[in-house]
Amino acid sequence: MSEAQWFYCLKHGTVEPAEGCRAADRLGPYPDRETASRALEIAHERTEAADRADREWAERGSDRDERD
Repeated sequence: MSEAQWFYCLKHGTVEPAEGCRAADRLGPYPDRETASRALEIAHERTEAADRADREWAERGSDRDERD
């Protein structure tokens, strides 16, 4: 298994190794080139999951709501 880390450059829309653009312009690290190429898709999936969890939490309410 390779120790290499891969990143997705938002500025250039490309996958690059650790020696690439500045960190503020990249997503990662990812374990391999193929996963890094899916960085935007992965970010979108994670955002959707977090939004879904937020909606569920809002619908359920918090424990503090019951104490007031």
